[in-house]
Amino acid sequence: MKLVYMGTPDYAVPPLKALYDAGHEISAVVTQPDKPVGRGRKIQECPVKVLAKELGLPVFQPERIKRAEAVEELKKYEADIFVVAAFGQILSREILMMPRFGCVNIHASLLPRYRGASPIQSAVLNGDEESGVTIMQMDEGIDTGDILFQRSIKLSEDETGGSLFDRLSTLGAELITEALPAIERGDISPLRQDEEAATHTKMINKEEGRISFMRDAKAVERQIRAMNPWPSAFTFLGGKQLKIWAAKAETDKSHAVPGTVLFTEKDSFTVACGSGTLKILELQLEGKKRMGAGDFLRGLSLNPGDRLGQKE
Repeated sequence: MKLVYMGTPDYAVPPLKALYDAGHEISAVVTQPDKPVGRGRKIQECPVKVLAKELGLPVFQPERIKRAEAVEELKKYEADIFVVAAFGQILSREILMMPRFGCVNIHASLLPRYRGASPIQSAVLNGDEESGVTIMQMDEGIDTGDILFQRSIKLSEDETGGSLFDRLSTLGAELITEALPAIERGDISPLRQDEEAATHTKMINKEEGRISFMRDAKAVERQIRAMNPWPSAFTFLGGKQLKIWAAKAETDKSHAVPGTVLFTEKDSFTVACGSGTLKILELQLEGKKRMGAGDFLRGLSLNPGDRLGQKE
């Protein structure tokens, strides 16, 4: 099948490689323009562009995919279908109607649940038992198109945003390679989404990683796992930011002020929450490297009664 692939981050890399390995004719890879990153503001190519270059595929990086010149460029590729995976720009109706099989999206949720920008973090944050990938026929709405293929996976008890990201990326690669031949044969019965069951997610920002120990310990643990690796969950200790990378909620009761260190152990320390307690297992103090709680405690004096969460 002759296709144009649109994607940008790591999530979109395995599907591109799978489509290439399956022998599809990839006329072009469309991705976001290179951007400066880090303190040095060094220009960096996105993961999809890096792979496309390795595979010897043409790369197109429009500033705005809806602009007339970008639309004309897309027409030149004469693709049967456009495959989209976390591209990062909204396609116009003209683009959606351009290929004879339209445009399909590899969405990282079981639609209509979690339309929008952060379905992976949302699944972990909300304590879902399962997630999955939906191959969707794109329309002018945000993740509102008909469902073509869908497959679910179970979440593990220690699932993080990062681990689920990797698993769904791999699943998306498997599913899109199954879907395209069926689409070409016409062996699919599109399923309209149930609007009453639809839920929506928004773009995650760094501030959503801030921990409130007033909350239930289980909710705080899910937040820590959902925000790992980005934007990371954080609190403060002695005026310095303290990232929490791994923790375990416990049902022990405490009457201490939430955020208070209750006791320390060899490889962890336990903090009071609004309900339950939280055992801290892995963390990173501002200016320091990421480490286990045991190493942290050996290098810093932390005592029962000390408080987390106070910026000053």
